[in-house]
Amino acid sequence: MAPADIDAAVHRQLGELAAGMRALQDTMRRIEEGADRAEDKAAESRSAVHRRMDELVARVGHLETSAATIVADVAEMKPVTDDVRRWKLMGIGALGVTGIAAMALGVSFAEGVRRIVFAVMGKG
Repeated sequence: MAPADIDAAVHRQLGELAAGMRALQDTMRRIEEGADRAEDKAAESRSAVHRRMDELVARVGHLETSAATIVADVAEMKPVTDDVRRWKLMGIGALGVTGIAAMALGVSFAEGVRRIVFAVMGKG
């Protein structure tokens, strides 16, 4: 092999090596860009998850507050409800007593009318 042939072969190999290095650099750059895009997407996704989590925390806090308010309202209503039940029972009892009294009065009135009718007719 002549020195010119060796020199051309070395230049050709150096050119191939340089081209291979450029291809590797391009591949590395594309991999880095892909990793950067994936990292950006992951950061956006995490941000969305955190935002939704914050919204859920706020909603749960609101629900807890509402539940506590409802429990307090029910606790305030319980004595009133118990009073109404007692009044209802007292009312039913009073109606029963009134009914018995009305029946007794009706019987007495009917007996009085009967006696008056007998007295007027002279059967007494």
